[in-house]
Amino acid sequence: MLGILKIGGGLGAIVALILLIVALLKQIVLLLGFLLAAVKIGIIVIFVAVLVMIVLAICRDRARKRREASEF
Repeated sequence: MLGILKIGGGLGAIVALILLIVALLKQIVLLLGFLLAAVKIGIIVIFVAVLVMIVLAICRDRARKRREASEF
């Protein structure tokens, strides 16, 4: 009888470890998914910022050229 309980306890421990590993892997996958989404959003924000800077530079250059043309 005691042998059956030992075997059951050992199997229970193995099953518990397997379930713990599966749960941890799920959390790691969720974390990686969140990090990838954050990186993608960061890339988009940087891209939009660069585009805005380019548009502002073009507008400033046109305004400067207009001022120079009106001065002469």
